[in-house]
Amino acid sequence: MSPRPARLARTVRRSRPGTVIVIAATVLAVLAPVTAGAAAGTAGPVNDRTLQRQIERFVSEPGGPPAVIAVLRDGKQTRVFRAGVADLATGRPPRVDDHMRIASTAKAFSGAVALSLVDRGALRLDDTLRGRLPQLPDAWGRVTLRQLLQHTSGLPDYSQSPGFMAELAADPRHRFDSRHLLDYVSGEPLLFAPGSRYAYSNSDNIAVALMAEAVTGTPYEELLRRLVYRPLKLRETSLPQGYRMPKPYLHGYDVSDPVSPEDVSELVSASGAWASGGIVSTPLDMTRFIRGYASGALYGKHVVREQRRWITGSSVPAGPGRNAAGLAIFRYTTRCGVVLGHTGNFPGYTQLVAATPDGRRSLTFSLTSQINAVADPVRLERLRAVQENFVCALLRDGR
Repeated sequence: MSPRPARLARTVRRSRPGTVIVIAATVLAVLAPVTAGAAAGTAGPVNDRTLQRQIERFVSEPGGPPAVIAVLRDGKQTRVFRAGVADLATGRPPRVDDHMRIASTAKAFSGAVALSLVDRGALRLDDTLRGRLPQLPDAWGRVTLRQLLQHTSGLPDYSQSPGFMAELAADPRHRFDSRHLLDYVSGEPLLFAPGSRYAYSNSDNIAVALMAEAVTGTPYEELLRRLVYRPLKLRETSLPQGYRMPKPYLHGYDVSDPVSPEDVSELVSASGAWASGGIVSTPLDMTRFIRGYASGALYGKHVVREQRRWITGSSVPAGPGRNAAGLAIFRYTTRCGVVLGHTGNFPGYTQLVAATPDGRRSLTFSLTSQINAVADPVRLERLRAVQENFVCALLRDGR
């Protein structure tokens, strides 16, 4: 969460000697945004055999994730690539119906809820925190829904606050009151004037969910069901409060000791991430989601136009190619073309979901270890190159 892993590494240790899990520093993947430039992709044609070899190599190298599963969807045709194992204890392969923590791709879900309410007239993009959430600090009052969705709000990030990190370090499975996560930074001023710059923050999407609840009088979890899960036919997606994972699931691992990876799938409570990163889903459901979300299937064209007003900014971790930020969605401009989507990482998981702007072609790319620019920048750049190759395979004509 915070770019201060060394501090937390001294504080949070697992029972096995020598194994360190940096919890509060990386739970929601709120790391300092890296450059939005393109990763070094592989030039030339990319066929299915090449893609399979690349993920097998990525899994087999020291410190690589125990598993990768990628789902390419083109019209009615689905191609699934997998390498490694979903569970080191049993050796079974990863499957498209395995549950997983989707990390910050959950921010796209909060965007889907908010923009659906904008489409219905219940919210406006210019609505302010003062108008919709007057209980929040008056100093934050001018921040708008648009700025929250675009990460230009200036809200201080609760997940970097000393109080939040201390509670998480003391008990990773602590059940937070998700609707009071912003209390950890309620005494702090804005980091900058709203709308003046881009800064990725977990606080933004917590505030988005609270605004949605305030205008509807409906819990955010129910809004997800009504406005996202049901319309897009997501049958295995949920927003839990605890640390347990529904079975079957992709086991996420800490691979800081490549010789002895440690299962961290149920290490951290989802309550501390909530609307910013707490959702659990499957590769199959995420494929359905991103096809509908990227195409704007949940709301009208006027909302889609506003969502796609791009500014300089990258997802965290950065996605493939050159990144630009919209409203709870990112544009990834690769050497082969453009896709829209979101990334995320969480202890044990790294995610990318992306689709063409019409939603007809999509990529869901899931790993069972956490890779980001702070912990392993070199591996992240290799990952982005592999992801770009998958995007090229998605966008190419024919097979």
